[in-house]
Amino acid sequence: MATENPTALVPVHIAAICGSMRGEQSYTRLALDLALSSAAAAGATVDMIDLATFNLPLCSSPEDRDDNPQTQEMKARVGAAQDILLGSPEYHNSFSGVLKNALDLMGGDEFRGKVFGLLGVAGGSAGAVNTLGHLRVVVRGVGGWSLPVQISIPNVRSAFQDGALVDKALADRVRFLGRELVRFTRLHGMVPELEDRLVEIIDEDV
Repeated sequence: MATENPTALVPVHIAAICGSMRGEQSYTRLALDLALSSAAAAGATVDMIDLATFNLPLCSSPEDRDDNPQTQEMKARVGAAQDILLGSPEYHNSFSGVLKNALDLMGGDEFRGKVFGLLGVAGGSAGAVNTLGHLRVVVRGVGGWSLPVQISIPNVRSAFQDGALVDKALADRVRFLGRELVRFTRLHGMVPELEDRLVEIIDEDV
């Protein structure tokens, strides 16, 4: 008789934040969509937060976090998720300014104790290694957990054809990222006291 997998009973909701302003034609968005479709096939519910569709204020003070309806919408949608999938093009050896601004408009209530997946795209052959490294530092700073697996898509203009990744192995890795977000979040959710203690430690350090 088959043994029931207890992790399959843990609900998972993933919010992806697309740090590109190119809308549906964005290579970042195309890659995030692929990861989300794999997560959905693994049983998660998903939400694409495309920053190109938001008119967010520049974060210049704590008040910016509270008085803008679009900021409040973003915070509510991110706050409702157990997983956060961050995606960005690489600009000047780091992630995009629009993504940094969006992250600055949020805080621990939206992020801490959550599982993060990271994805970057780059125009050059070196890929988005710096973007991913900088995002990992940010995730650590807001009290999140970064998945060991991360995705860098180099030579992005030639990596996609008709909206799909040409390299099957790379496409499989993007799908794997989506599945791993679901798996790690279910495992994380099985022992909620671990997250409670993490929050306590973060609060002690603030």
